[in-house]
Amino acid sequence: MGDMRASNHSEVTDFILVGFRVRPELYLLLFLLFLFVYAMVLLGNVGIAAIVMTDPRLNTPMYFFLGNLSFVDLFYSSVIAPKALINFWSESKSISFAGCVTQFFLFALFIVTEGFLLAAMAYDRFIAICNPLLYSVQMSTHLCSHLVAGSYFCGFISSVLQTSMTFTSSFCASRAIDHFYCDDRPLQRISCSDLHIRKMVSFFLCSIIILPTIIVIIVSYMYIVSTVLKIHSTEGRKKAFSTCSSHLGVVSVLYGAVIFMYFIPDKFPELSKVASLCYTLVTPMLNPLIYSLRNQDIKEALRKILGKKIFLLNSILTLI
Repeated sequence: MGDMRASNHSEVTDFILVGFRVRPELYLLLFLLFLFVYAMVLLGNVGIAAIVMTDPRLNTPMYFFLGNLSFVDLFYSSVIAPKALINFWSESKSISFAGCVTQFFLFALFIVTEGFLLAAMAYDRFIAICNPLLYSVQMSTHLCSHLVAGSYFCGFISSVLQTSMTFTSSFCASRAIDHFYCDDRPLQRISCSDLHIRKMVSFFLCSIIILPTIIVIIVSYMYIVSTVLKIHSTEGRKKAFSTCSSHLGVVSVLYGAVIFMYFIPDKFPELSKVASLCYTLVTPMLNPLIYSLRNQDIKEALRKILGKKIFLLNSILTLI
């Protein structure tokens, strides 16, 4: 039996991404929807990253984390969206074994990294509001660099473990992945290996890697709310809340979608796909909008850049 499973695993050279089970006439609508959302992801996250890097006034820990968040959002949505767009028009809808491994690895890397970055941003807001006099000392460039590097490192370790566990399994049940990208749960459905150890390791990873990020965020905001409520002036309270409302909105959208996804029973794959769509494409699209609409510094920097572009254009037209 072991030889047969190994043989079956070695014969798998590609998978079929089933995608959304809709009528063919709706493929064009889904393609246009995916294309629009992905274009907004590219425009928004490249824009935020460019603003943070070019405006010296945004050379602070908060915007350093925000720039990295935009980078992560841009890349993990780019791991998913292009292949999904191609498959709307492809007859085979296939993805190579190596392509599936790469997609799974990169998505796991960036989604875990994003969780740690959001925890680092929550800690940054906690220091800024609860210990403002010590902010520049405690949130040093050295510490911020280490927090970002640590986020990527934890994402990498988690991704290596998850990918190695997933793709050393035997896939003898089917080549068809009932999803629009290579995700863990649909891959489990077509595996004929014993998944008990794999599920135990996944639970262990969630306990020691994912859970602490949620705890840091919750505890940080408990202290933030407690501190803000002690501020007597309404203006001061409003200003304190405005500095962290954007981050709290991003956290709520991402973790809300992820929690909803994993509370859905596995017998409802179509609902799982919709939930996955929320945190693979919708969340990376919303993050720049949330920060640009709720953040005065970002809006001011954007106005400044647009003002320079308009002035340059007017100068060129005048010369012509």
